[in-house]
Amino acid sequence: MNQVLSMFQSAGPETFSKMTCQTAPYFSTISPLISDLGPNQCTVQLPFAKEVTNHLGTVHAIAMCNAAELAAGMMTNVSIPQGARWIPKGMTVEYLAKAKTDLTAVASGEGIDWSSEGDKIVPVGVTDTDGKTVFTAQITMNVKLG
Repeated sequence: MNQVLSMFQSAGPETFSKMTCQTAPYFSTISPLISDLGPNQCTVQLPFAKEVTNHLGTVHAIAMCNAAELAAGMMTNVSIPQGARWIPKGMTVEYLAKAKTDLTAVASGEGIDWSSEGDKIVPVGVTDTDGKTVFTAQITMNVKLG
């Protein structure tokens, strides 16, 4: 089993999320909760807070980018073959609606061939508490096999 997935399962979502933010401190700016993690899927909760809002009182665009990158990165990490490496290479985003609530970012790796090297496009959807999609991202992950 993947070491990161094993850590998630043994530590639980809250502790694992805190450990992740200690390893990559910039994620701590959004106070994320990695609530679900497995091969080809990751869910990150982004709580609505003053610290992540913009001048309009909605969740800031970069906070949503942070949540999307966290979800895509964690999902990629537990989906690639043992010994493989990955790095984000690019991100294309769309802001679809004002985000005024807690948010949920879901990365899906279904249909991605993780067994080969190269660029993989990871889709991430971000929804509000009403289930409305407020943001989408297509994150290019470059995978190198070990």
